[in-house]
Amino acid sequence: MAQRSSGSTLSDNDASASTSSEATEDREQVASKLVDRFAIWSGVAGLVPLPVVDVLAVGGLQVQMLRRLSQIYNIDFSENRGKALIAALAGCMIPATSGMGAASALKAIPVINILAAGFVMPVLSAGATFAIGKAFIQHFESGGTLLDFNPPDYREFVKAQKEMWESRVGRRSASTTTTTAPTTAP
Repeated sequence: MAQRSSGSTLSDNDASASTSSEATEDREQVASKLVDRFAIWSGVAGLVPLPVVDVLAVGGLQVQMLRRLSQIYNIDFSENRGKALIAALAGCMIPATSGMGAASALKAIPVINILAAGFVMPVLSAGATFAIGKAFIQHFESGGTLLDFNPPDYREFVKAQKEMWESRVGRRSASTTTTTAPTTAP
């Protein structure tokens, strides 16, 4: 009888280990879908035609994304700490953030504002939100909290995520141009 109970204990431990692993994968999948959703919403916020208002809207979405990621990973969220971390992490991505500011400022110039509002700002906003979200997922998955997050440690990771985002956007635009290109017979 003792062997039987130890056998069931072993299988119980195996079951709890596999359940824990599945829960971690599910949590990461839910978090990734959340980041994708907020990246899309940030792209939409980039369409706001008013300079500065668009950047504030994207920043608000990024803080909300961080709040929701914190809930998924059961981490205490402090709004001031969250804003500071997002600003610091965005500072690691100088080209993206300076591009967002420049694209936002271009919205004040007639004619050019159409390009900035329609193409540049949405892509930069979505890409920055995607990279920031993925950096926090990686940090939370490794057991980190908001208190021990160090943005410079994620500089290379953010750069890789930004390149991944650009390749995703590039593939979509290439497939769009391929399918929408008119075909003419010679």
